[in-house]
Amino acid sequence: MEKIDDIKIHQRVLNKRYKELIEQAYNFRQTDSALSDISEYRAIELLDKLNRLKYLYRESSQQLSH
Repeated sequence: MEKIDDIKIHQRVLNKRYKELIEQAYNFRQTDSALSDISEYRAIELLDKLNRLKYLYRESSQQLSH
């Protein structure tokens, strides 16, 4: 059960950072397109990590329910 809790906590941290990067990319869009692109790229990388963690969480949850 501890492993699932660790995954959920890590998901929350990454999700918060993802939202910050998306907001940053949006704010830079009008003033500095290069910084906007960098922030968006980093957000996409985090989204990929979040999707992998979501998969791990789902797998761990299914194993516990069986």
